[in-house]
Amino acid sequence: MRLTETRSLLDEMISIKSKKEIEIMREGGKILAKIMKELEKMVRPGITTKKLDRLAESLILKYGKCSFEGYNGFPTCLCTSINEEIVHGVPSNRILKEGDIISLDLGFFYKGFHSDMAVTLAVGKVKPELLKLIKVTKKALKRALRKVRPGNTFGDIGNSIQRYVEGQGFNVIRELCGHGIGKDLHEDPQVLNYGKRRTGPELVEGMTFCIEPMVSTGDFRIKKTTPKQSKLATGQENGYSYQTVDGSISAHFEHTVAVTKNGVEILTISK
Repeated sequence: MRLTETRSLLDEMISIKSKKEIEIMREGGKILAKIMKELEKMVRPGITTKKLDRLAESLILKYGKCSFEGYNGFPTCLCTSINEEIVHGVPSNRILKEGDIISLDLGFFYKGFHSDMAVTLAVGKVKPELLKLIKVTKKALKRALRKVRPGNTFGDIGNSIQRYVEGQGFNVIRELCGHGIGKDLHEDPQVLNYGKRRTGPELVEGMTFCIEPMVSTGDFRIKKTTPKQSKLATGQENGYSYQTVDGSISAHFEHTVAVTKNGVEILTISK
């Protein structure tokens, strides 16, 4: 995830990966997807987010490094964002409760290249509206993936997400977006979750980037958690997470993808 910036197309410096580089990212993405599956199995009422982070780090360190830990001072390997938190929730002694939803966001540095993925999960039994939110956000990602092919634009991707999400009665978060990825965790371009068809840079074979719809049940505006708010919620002062302004619940899904001559290749998949 990166903060959305107002930029011209001339400012975008999009790297094109070689087949060898994409092969490395494919290997790393497959490992990351398997690790995420293990984390998903652990999500249940009564577990702390710190325990999830410790498991994530222990699994990551068998193969490579955590992408997030130390990035701009971020203190942990895993991001655990609960309910109104959108992204960058810091794991703590906070205990998951029945009815919560949690987004797990994890980055992996493997053989010189990053991969990044996120899922949102229900903790026990949750309200029907929140199950719908999770389903819609996941489906928005699937719809966006269909737009990934040479000749389409990044505007086509954002437009497909926005039209579907708003048609289901929810809102896309606009001040946060997806991003290019490779040797750096955050590369160009910005991958917005809204926009107009046929706008933005054109997709070219060899591009690698993260598509990550972030969806709210209410207002799409966001705020950053203050250290004091973080202390009250988690027992730790950090101020890294972003939340919805109105306290509405949000969900987040993400894949790292590559553009091939035949369309999209999802790199963060375990199959």
